Amino acid sequence: MLDKFFNPQSVAIIGATPREGKVGRVILENFKRRYKGKIYPVNPKYEEILGLKCYKSVKDIPDEVDLVIIVVPAPIVPKVLEDAGEKGVKAAIIISGGFRETGTEEGEKLEKQVIEISKKYGIRVIGPNCLGIYDNWSGVDTFFLPDEKMMRPRKGYISFISQSGAFASALLDWMALKGIGVSRAVSYGNKIDVDDIDLIEYFGEDDKTKLIIMYLEGLKPGRGRLFIEKAKKVVQQKPIIIYKAGKTARGSVAAASHTAALAGNYELYKAAIKQAGLIEAESFDEIMDLSKILLTQPLMKGDRVYVVTDAGGVGVMLTDALTMQGFTLPRTPDDLKKELREILPPHCIVENPIDLTGDADDKRYIDVLEKLLPRDDVDAVVVVALPQIPGLKGELFDYMVEAKTKYSKPMIVIMIGSHEAEKYGKFLEEKGIPVFESPERAARALKALYTYSLIRGVVSKK
Repeated sequence: MLDKFFNPQSVAIIGATPREGKVGRVILENFKRRYKGKIYPVNPKYEEILGLKCYKSVKDIPDEVDLVIIVVPAPIVPKVLEDAGEKGVKAAIIISGGFRETGTEEGEKLEKQVIEISKKYGIRVIGPNCLGIYDNWSGVDTFFLPDEKMMRPRKGYISFISQSGAFASALLDWMALKGIGVSRAVSYGNKIDVDDIDLIEYFGEDDKTKLIIMYLEGLKPGRGRLFIEKAKKVVQQKPIIIYKAGKTARGSVAAASHTAALAGNYELYKAAIKQAGLIEAESFDEIMDLSKILLTQPLMKGDRVYVVTDAGGVGVMLTDALTMQGFTLPRTPDDLKKELREILPPHCIVENPIDLTGDADDKRYIDVLEKLLPRDDVDAVVVVALPQIPGLKGELFDYMVEAKTKYSKPMIVIMIGSHEAEKYGKFLEEKGIPVFESPERAARALKALYTYSLIRGVVSKK
């Protein structure tokens, strides 16, 4: 049933308007720009809007309507939803605010009416008080923010679910800037009907989604057990990253006033997140760090990590960071030491972390990685490549792109610097090799990959 939200053949925009700066106008422009299906503006005041015939009511549209987008004042919403029900529409996105989130008796009453009408006609509802859906594949875009205010990201395979519209729009804008591909995004607001569980289930079966991100303030009462059950199934196919807002008592109060969320006790949520097999992000930066490693890297078969560096100090920092995350940095075995000594100058350090020193060049890195990556006792490699050294010309990064496919082993990069770091970092990330600006962020991201590998049951027993 949710497919009509993401792949409708026809859409009616109730509250469409030609007036500049109005939500109904921005949404209509979005659809005209991106959506390939039939678009029907609905507004009794106009005969035509932006070159499209306008209808007084959704009931006047001569064809079937798969999805209605409602952008009218809250008191009118029950009436237009009733009309949609009589028309036979089965999916509605209610953008309008002014319901339970206001904390008023009138808002509560209106929301109850909307729930009753949707149940009466069997209409699935996203919202109210939301931004709705951005779908990069079908062109459905109810995010009422013009392109100049919120850039749209390129097509990709990350889908995210957000209780907060502002967070969803900021994330989309940021991902567009960073060149990160997005499949679908949903801001569901008060979630009177469609909620996290429905969306997890849908994205779990969606071939355009390889990774799910969730921003959650609170679950509906009585839905916790089902949430765990459904999420457990989905994470066996694809990872789910969750950011839980409202961790503190004060944050819970803020969440309640924001989207009428029942934020609840964070310790209970934390236990549920772990039980369900979700990967929890602690910050906005971490959401993106975890996303890029889980989306691009193969699963780990163990916890043995090798570090190859051109900077001894960063190698030490990374050793601490990885150890604090529970990884094993094995001492280099004798057979590998012998091979490394045969190909490296005497001043290089062959103990893990392997320090190629500041006179390293592309070939030195490549020779060492060719020894490490094929080994069964190496579960992941972290390459510290500070591009300030004269010997790095870019051949290393071309090699790493080839090695990613050849060896199918987790391989991430730490790169710190300005223009050169940005140039090489962008190249690697476009080719599916995550780049991090600090040892600590790299170690936390790798821990998420290891945790997910445990959840999927691929970690070998020692």
